[in-house]
Amino acid sequence: MKIHTIQNNHFQVGVKTVGAELCSIKSLKTHREFVWQGNPEVWAAHAPNLFPVIGCLKENGFLYKGKEYNCPKHGFIRKNEDVALIEQTDNRLTFALKYSDASLQIYPFKFEFRIAFILKENELTVGHEIINHGENIMLFSLGGHPAFTCPVNEGEDYTDSFLEFEKKETAPTWQVQKDGLIAKEALPFLNNTNIINLHPHLFDNDALVFKNLRSSKVSLKSIRSSQVLTMSFKDFPYLGLWAKPNADYVCIEPWLGIADSMDSDRNFEHKEGLVSLPAKERFIASYSITISE
Repeated sequence: MKIHTIQNNHFQVGVKTVGAELCSIKSLKTHREFVWQGNPEVWAAHAPNLFPVIGCLKENGFLYKGKEYNCPKHGFIRKNEDVALIEQTDNRLTFALKYSDASLQIYPFKFEFRIAFILKENELTVGHEIINHGENIMLFSLGGHPAFTCPVNEGEDYTDSFLEFEKKETAPTWQVQKDGLIAKEALPFLNNTNIINLHPHLFDNDALVFKNLRSSKVSLKSIRSSQVLTMSFKDFPYLGLWAKPNADYVCIEPWLGIADSMDSDRNFEHKEGLVSLPAKERFIASYSITISE
């Protein structure tokens, strides 16, 4: 599987052509690897790109203008071998995927998906550009699913790590059910705090899903080391946190959109969190990962 790389004096970044999936952020100073390396016995991915849906759809599909479409969980960018590298410079990689006859069978919009990885100093920006080539409004969700090694240093434990929001939050989490759908009611979780301490059973009931947090940044830190990894996600109103139970990583997932709720009527035009993009228009959103060592 081909991996394209960019680097500067701080980091080397690797991105797979398949799915344009970020697979490495390695320090050139310490040789630490910050992206989960995808142990297939635990979870085989690194950082899937989510488009045009986030999470599961009720009954594995949606209804649009009287027709049913069966779109896979998290959409069809991840694992997609038709994604192509269209630009590479010393500090930038850009990939693209455009609609096809096959895609129109599962998603009835003439989209173009572009994603760019831009490395500047100790910050990696992941920029998204969605283009509507059709004649009607296009509906979509968009998000990232990056998994970060945790703990990143030898000799540390998972429980040494914690997530710190930029602001204190009082926010519930929207429970993900066993079928992947979102429960009707939220559960209390954050109560005037900006800290989530990581532990092996934090995600026993699947992801923690937040809506409209006050913070637009969250940092992964350790009580036993000084490096800080910060995810900035101001363009994304939803945030997912997830890992397999007892796994040594944590996913920090900026989302535009959310999985279907258990009481969804499956009508795509009623789906929560979708972006409505007018014909021939473009939509831009980005998140960034900053690492201080």
